[in-house]
Amino acid sequence: MDPDDLPFVVAEHLRHFPDGFFARLGPKFLAAYNRTYLTGADARAYIADMDGQPVGFLIGGIDPAAHRRHVLRESGRSLLLRALGSLCLRPRLALHFIRTRLVRYGRKLMRNRTAAQVPDAGPIGITAVLDYVVVAEHARCRGIGARLIARFVKDATDAGCARVTLVTAAEGRTGPYYERHGWLPQSEVRTPEGRRLLTYLFPLHEGPTPEYH
Repeated sequence: MDPDDLPFVVAEHLRHFPDGFFARLGPKFLAAYNRTYLTGADARAYIADMDGQPVGFLIGGIDPAAHRRHVLRESGRSLLLRALGSLCLRPRLALHFIRTRLVRYGRKLMRNRTAAQVPDAGPIGITAVLDYVVVAEHARCRGIGARLIARFVKDATDAGCARVTLVTAAEGRTGPYYERHGWLPQSEVRTPEGRRLLTYLFPLHEGPTPEYH
């Protein structure tokens, strides 16, 4: 993925995840946030093309904690200003943020700042996180999403990660799809908005990279 792909990525993100908190902050914030995956050594961002046009994307963290520190160090101030600007224009969303996320985000920020003082131990034992994978509707059923996922799993394996996790909506057919390809269901959580999400794990170095059909 490169910066020229961000308009496609943002449009598809808004189309497929319109209720996510970052999406509700608006396309400018989302573009700035996704750009951090292009500049961090501990993140991966892929784009899938078909006939010269983007049709899918995947973003994720090979070392999520290190990537968060990179985001805070390089883009934290600008992202904060964009988020505050969006919240000022959306008072209901601002109230929702205060009620559901302010304390949790504050605690996570403090943990990340503390962790930044500790030398990195490297990627061994780290859990890679597949954050988003999307394929445009007109390009589905061609194995594009499968190849994006397999690429991320391979990169995580090559980096020495111990496992990969992802979160998907409890509704729909994605859960059984992952289970058929060796992903193990771990837990179910509810977002502050009440959405049910399932967490899946794929162990690495204990078998072959999953093949998707």
